[in-house]
Amino acid sequence: MKALTYGSTLQFSTSVGGEIGSFNQNCKRQQTQQHFINLNPLKLERHRTLNLVTAHVSKDSNAHDVESGTFCDSLDGKWLLKAKGREVASCLDGQCLFLVGMMGSGKTTVGEILSDALDYTFADSDKYVEKLMGGTSVAQIFKESGEAYFREYESKALQKLSLVPQQVVATGGGAVVRPLNWRFMRQGITVFLDVPLDALARRIAAVGTDSRPLLDYDSADCYTKAFTALSALSKERSEAYANADATVSLLNLAACVGLKDVLDITPTTIAMEVLVQAQKYLNSKRR
Repeated sequence: MKALTYGSTLQFSTSVGGEIGSFNQNCKRQQTQQHFINLNPLKLERHRTLNLVTAHVSKDSNAHDVESGTFCDSLDGKWLLKAKGREVASCLDGQCLFLVGMMGSGKTTVGEILSDALDYTFADSDKYVEKLMGGTSVAQIFKESGEAYFREYESKALQKLSLVPQQVVATGGGAVVRPLNWRFMRQGITVFLDVPLDALARRIAAVGTDSRPLLDYDSADCYTKAFTALSALSKERSEAYANADATVSLLNLAACVGLKDVLDITPTTIAMEVLVQAQKYLNSKRR
Protein backbone atom coordinates (compact mmCIF):
# COMPACT_ATOMS: atom_id res chain seq x y z
CA MET A 1 0.00 0.00 0.00
CA LYS A 2 1.42 3.40 -0.98
CA ALA A 3 1.84 6.00 1.70
CA LEU A 4 -0.22 9.16 1.42
CA THR A 5 0.97 12.71 1.66
CA TYR A 6 0.60 14.43 5.00
CA GLY A 7 -1.55 17.27 3.68
CA SER A 8 -4.01 15.08 1.85
CA THR A 9 -4.99 13.12 4.91
CA LEU A 10 -4.38 15.21 7.99
CA GLN A 11 -8.09 15.81 8.38
CA PHE A 12 -8.74 12.07 8.52
CA SER A 13 -5.89 11.22 10.90
CA THR A 14 -7.07 13.78 13.46
CA SER A 15 -10.68 12.60 13.39
CA VAL A 16 -10.30 8.86 13.57
CA GLY A 17 -13.85 8.25 14.70
CA GLY A 18 -15.46 10.30 11.93
CA GLU A 19 -17.22 9.20 8.78
CA ILE A 20 -15.10 7.64 6.08
CA GLY A 21 -16.68 9.92 3.51
CA SER A 22 -14.71 12.91 4.77
CA PHE A 23 -11.52 10.97 4.18
CA ASN A 24 -12.57 9.86 0.71
CA GLN A 25 -13.31 13.43 -0.33
CA ASN A 26 -9.77 14.47 0.56
CA CYS A 27 -7.92 11.37 -0.62
CA LYS A 28 -5.67 11.98 -3.60
CA ARG A 29 -4.86 8.35 -4.32
CA GLN A 30 -7.67 6.32 -5.86
CA GLN A 31 -6.13 2.97 -4.93
CA THR A 32 -6.07 3.77 -1.22
CA GLN A 33 -9.53 5.29 -1.42
CA GLN A 34 -10.93 2.09 -2.87
CA HIS A 35 -9.19 0.05 -0.17
CA PHE A 36 -11.05 1.99 2.52
CA ILE A 37 -14.40 1.64 0.76
CA ASN A 38 -14.06 -2.13 0.63
CA LEU A 39 -13.24 -2.54 4.34
CA ASN A 40 -15.51 -4.65 6.51
CA PRO A 41 -17.30 -2.12 8.78
CA LEU A 42 -16.51 -4.19 11.87
CA LYS A 43 -12.78 -3.90 11.15
CA LEU A 44 -12.83 -0.32 9.93
CA GLU A 45 -11.99 1.38 13.22
CA ARG A 46 -9.02 -0.89 13.85
CA HIS A 47 -7.74 -0.31 10.32
CA ARG A 48 -8.19 3.41 10.78
CA THR A 49 -6.02 3.51 13.88
CA LEU A 50 -3.54 0.69 13.25
CA ASN A 51 -2.99 -0.59 9.73
CA LEU A 52 -4.03 2.51 7.85
CA VAL A 53 -2.35 5.15 9.94
CA THR A 54 -0.23 5.85 6.88
CA ALA A 55 -2.68 8.72 6.55
CA HIS A 56 -0.10 10.65 8.54
CA VAL A 57 3.01 9.24 6.90
CA SER A 58 5.19 11.08 4.43
CA LYS A 59 5.96 9.70 0.96
CA ASP A 60 9.28 8.30 2.14
CA SER A 61 7.81 6.29 5.03
CA ASN A 62 7.87 2.50 5.03
CA ALA A 63 4.36 1.05 4.74
CA HIS A 64 5.69 -2.32 5.93
CA ASP A 65 6.16 -0.83 9.38
CA VAL A 66 2.43 -0.12 9.52
CA GLU A 67 1.43 -3.56 8.35
CA SER A 68 3.75 -5.26 10.84
CA GLY A 69 2.49 -3.22 13.77
CA THR A 70 5.72 -1.29 14.34
CA PHE A 71 4.40 2.00 12.95
CA CYS A 72 2.87 2.99 16.28
CA ASP A 73 6.38 3.20 17.75
CA SER A 74 7.51 5.73 15.14
CA LEU A 75 7.22 9.47 15.69
CA ASP A 76 4.15 9.60 13.45
CA GLY A 77 2.59 6.66 15.27
CA LYS A 78 3.15 8.26 18.64
CA TRP A 79 1.60 11.47 17.35
CA LEU A 80 -1.50 9.52 16.33
CA LEU A 81 -1.59 7.71 19.67
CA LYS A 82 -1.49 11.06 21.44
CA ALA A 83 -4.28 12.38 19.19
CA LYS A 84 -6.37 9.31 19.90
CA GLY A 85 -5.61 9.66 23.59
CA ARG A 86 -6.98 13.20 23.64
CA GLU A 87 -10.10 12.03 21.85
CA VAL A 88 -10.72 9.19 24.30
CA ALA A 89 -9.86 11.34 27.33
CA SER A 90 -12.69 13.68 26.40
CA CYS A 91 -15.04 10.67 26.38
CA LEU A 92 -13.73 9.38 29.71
CA ASP A 93 -14.46 12.71 31.36
CA GLY A 94 -11.97 12.07 34.15
CA GLN A 95 -12.88 8.43 34.78
CA CYS A 96 -10.07 6.04 35.64
CA LEU A 97 -9.04 3.26 33.28
CA PHE A 98 -8.32 -0.08 34.95
CA LEU A 99 -6.31 -2.70 33.08
CA VAL A 100 -7.04 -6.30 34.08
CA GLY A 101 -5.50 -9.53 32.87
CA MET A 102 -3.22 -12.42 33.72
CA MET A 103 0.27 -11.91 35.08
CA GLY A 104 2.68 -11.15 32.28
CA SER A 105 0.00 -9.68 30.00
CA GLY A 106 1.78 -6.31 29.88
CA LYS A 107 -0.60 -4.26 32.02
CA THR A 108 2.13 -2.11 33.55
CA THR A 109 4.01 -1.45 30.31
CA VAL A 110 0.86 -0.69 28.32
CA GLY A 111 -0.58 1.30 31.21
CA GLU A 112 2.38 3.66 31.31
CA ILE A 113 2.02 4.32 27.58
CA LEU A 114 -1.71 4.91 27.97
CA SER A 115 -1.22 7.35 30.83
CA ASP A 116 1.03 9.44 28.61
CA ALA A 117 -1.43 9.33 25.69
CA LEU A 118 -4.38 10.31 27.90
CA ASP A 119 -2.42 12.83 30.01
CA TYR A 120 -3.35 10.70 33.03
CA THR A 121 -1.24 9.62 35.98
CA PHE A 122 -0.25 5.96 36.25
CA ALA A 123 -0.48 3.56 39.18
CA ASP A 124 0.36 -0.11 39.64
CA SER A 125 -1.84 -1.68 42.32
CA ASP A 126 0.85 -4.21 43.29
CA LYS A 127 3.35 -1.40 43.80
CA TYR A 128 0.75 0.47 45.81
CA VAL A 129 0.31 -2.55 48.09
CA GLU A 130 4.07 -2.75 48.54
CA LYS A 131 4.05 0.91 49.53
CA LEU A 132 1.27 0.27 52.07
CA MET A 133 3.36 -2.59 53.46
CA GLY A 134 6.43 -0.43 53.96
CA GLY A 135 8.23 -1.58 50.83
CA THR A 136 7.81 -5.35 51.30
CA SER A 137 7.59 -7.06 47.90
CA VAL A 138 4.44 -8.88 46.80
CA ALA A 139 6.39 -12.14 46.63
CA GLN A 140 7.55 -11.65 50.20
CA ILE A 141 4.03 -10.81 51.40
CA PHE A 142 2.75 -14.04 49.87
CA LYS A 143 5.57 -16.02 51.44
CA GLU A 144 5.29 -14.55 54.94
CA SER A 145 1.56 -13.82 55.29
CA GLY A 146 -0.25 -15.76 52.57
CA GLU A 147 -2.46 -14.84 49.62
CA ALA A 148 -5.56 -13.96 51.68
CA TYR A 149 -3.59 -11.33 53.59
CA PHE A 150 -2.31 -9.84 50.35
CA ARG A 151 -5.82 -9.74 48.84
CA GLU A 152 -7.05 -7.68 51.78
CA TYR A 153 -4.42 -5.05 51.13
CA GLU A 154 -5.03 -5.25 47.39
CA SER A 155 -8.66 -4.29 47.98
CA LYS A 156 -7.59 -1.39 50.18
CA ALA A 157 -5.23 -0.24 47.43
CA LEU A 158 -7.92 -0.41 44.73
CA GLN A 159 -10.36 1.47 46.95
CA LYS A 160 -7.89 4.31 47.39
CA LEU A 161 -6.85 4.32 43.74
CA SER A 162 -10.47 4.41 42.54
CA LEU A 163 -10.92 7.76 44.30
CA VAL A 164 -8.23 9.44 42.21
CA PRO A 165 -9.54 10.80 38.87
CA GLN A 166 -7.66 10.76 35.57
CA GLN A 167 -5.57 7.72 36.36
CA VAL A 168 -4.58 4.53 34.53
CA VAL A 169 -4.33 1.63 36.97
CA ALA A 170 -2.56 -1.64 36.22
CA THR A 171 -4.16 -4.21 38.51
CA GLY A 172 -2.76 -7.48 39.82
CA GLY A 173 -3.73 -10.60 37.89
CA GLY A 174 -5.98 -11.91 40.67
CA ALA A 175 -7.71 -8.63 41.53
CA VAL A 176 -10.75 -9.66 39.49
CA VAL A 177 -11.68 -12.63 41.69
CA ARG A 178 -12.94 -10.47 44.55
CA PRO A 179 -16.41 -8.96 43.92
CA LEU A 180 -15.49 -6.09 46.26
CA ASN A 181 -12.73 -5.03 43.88
CA TRP A 182 -15.19 -4.72 41.00
CA ARG A 183 -17.17 -2.22 43.03
CA PHE A 184 -14.06 -0.03 43.14
CA MET A 185 -13.05 -0.61 39.51
CA ARG A 186 -16.58 0.19 38.31
CA GLN A 187 -15.86 3.78 39.33
CA GLY A 188 -13.99 3.88 36.01
CA ILE A 189 -13.87 1.54 33.04
CA THR A 190 -12.07 -1.80 32.84
CA VAL A 191 -10.19 -3.24 29.88
CA PHE A 192 -9.09 -6.89 29.77
CA LEU A 193 -5.79 -7.65 28.03
CA ASP A 194 -6.48 -11.12 26.64
CA VAL A 195 -3.16 -12.84 25.91
CA PRO A 196 -2.86 -16.54 24.93
CA LEU A 197 -1.49 -18.74 27.72
CA ASP A 198 1.36 -20.02 25.56
CA ALA A 199 2.56 -16.48 24.95
CA LEU A 200 2.29 -15.62 28.66
CA ALA A 201 4.27 -18.73 29.60
CA ARG A 202 6.99 -17.95 27.09
CA ARG A 203 7.26 -14.36 28.30
CA ILE A 204 7.41 -15.33 31.98
CA ALA A 205 9.81 -18.22 31.35
CA ALA A 206 12.20 -15.82 29.65
CA VAL A 207 12.60 -13.78 32.85
CA GLY A 208 12.00 -16.52 35.44
CA THR A 209 9.18 -17.28 37.88
CA ASP A 210 10.83 -16.31 41.18
CA SER A 211 8.93 -13.02 41.41
CA ARG A 212 5.60 -14.75 40.66
CA PRO A 213 4.33 -16.19 43.97
CA LEU A 214 1.44 -18.12 42.38
CA LEU A 215 3.67 -20.02 39.96
CA ASP A 216 4.74 -22.49 42.61
CA TYR A 217 4.89 -25.70 40.58
CA ASP A 218 7.74 -28.20 40.76
CA SER A 219 9.36 -28.37 37.33
CA ALA A 220 12.85 -28.00 36.02
CA ASP A 221 11.38 -26.54 32.84
CA CYS A 222 10.46 -22.90 33.46
CA TYR A 223 8.02 -22.81 30.54
CA THR A 224 6.18 -25.93 31.71
CA LYS A 225 6.04 -24.58 35.23
CA ALA A 226 4.59 -21.28 34.04
CA PHE A 227 2.14 -22.82 31.58
CA THR A 228 0.79 -25.33 34.12
CA ALA A 229 0.18 -22.67 36.76
CA LEU A 230 -1.26 -20.17 34.29
CA SER A 231 -3.69 -22.75 32.93
CA ALA A 232 -5.03 -23.42 36.42
CA LEU A 233 -5.33 -19.71 37.22
CA SER A 234 -7.02 -19.00 33.89
CA LYS A 235 -9.77 -21.53 34.65
CA GLU A 236 -10.40 -19.84 37.99
CA ARG A 237 -10.46 -16.30 36.59
CA SER A 238 -11.88 -16.51 33.06
CA GLU A 239 -15.45 -15.66 34.09
CA ALA A 240 -14.22 -12.74 36.18
CA TYR A 241 -12.15 -11.32 33.31
CA ALA A 242 -15.27 -11.51 31.11
CA ASN A 243 -16.84 -8.85 33.37
CA ALA A 244 -14.52 -6.20 31.94
CA ASP A 245 -16.15 -3.38 30.01
CA ALA A 246 -13.91 -3.96 27.00
CA THR A 247 -11.48 -6.62 25.82
CA VAL A 248 -8.31 -6.39 23.76
CA SER A 249 -7.63 -9.78 22.17
CA LEU A 250 -4.00 -10.04 21.17
CA LEU A 251 -4.83 -12.93 18.85
CA ASN A 252 -7.25 -10.73 16.92
CA LEU A 253 -4.84 -7.81 17.00
CA ALA A 254 -1.97 -9.92 15.65
CA ALA A 255 -4.16 -11.08 12.77
CA CYS A 256 -5.13 -7.49 12.06
CA VAL A 257 -1.56 -6.21 11.83
CA GLY A 258 -0.28 -9.33 10.04
CA LEU A 259 1.84 -10.91 12.78
CA LYS A 260 2.06 -14.63 13.54
CA ASP A 261 3.33 -14.26 17.11
CA VAL A 262 1.41 -12.05 19.55
CA LEU A 263 4.66 -11.32 21.40
CA ASP A 264 5.83 -9.37 18.35
CA ILE A 265 3.06 -6.80 18.85
CA THR A 266 4.54 -3.64 20.33
CA PRO A 267 3.14 -2.24 23.60
CA THR A 268 2.32 1.00 21.80
CA THR A 269 0.18 -0.87 19.28
CA ILE A 270 -1.63 -2.62 22.14
CA ALA A 271 -2.16 0.75 23.82
CA MET A 272 -3.75 2.09 20.65
CA GLU A 273 -6.11 -0.89 20.57
CA VAL A 274 -7.04 -0.30 24.22
CA LEU A 275 -8.05 3.24 23.31
CA VAL A 276 -10.10 1.99 20.35
CA GLN A 277 -11.96 -0.59 22.45
CA ALA A 278 -12.45 1.80 25.37
CA GLN A 279 -13.96 4.37 23.04
CA LYS A 280 -16.28 1.77 21.53
CA TYR A 281 -17.53 0.91 24.99
CA LEU A 282 -18.02 4.55 25.98
CA ASN A 283 -19.88 5.29 22.75
CA SER A 284 -22.14 2.27 23.28
CA LYS A 285 -23.15 3.63 26.71
CA ARG A 286 -24.34 6.85 25.11
CA ARG A 287 -26.73 5.18 22.70
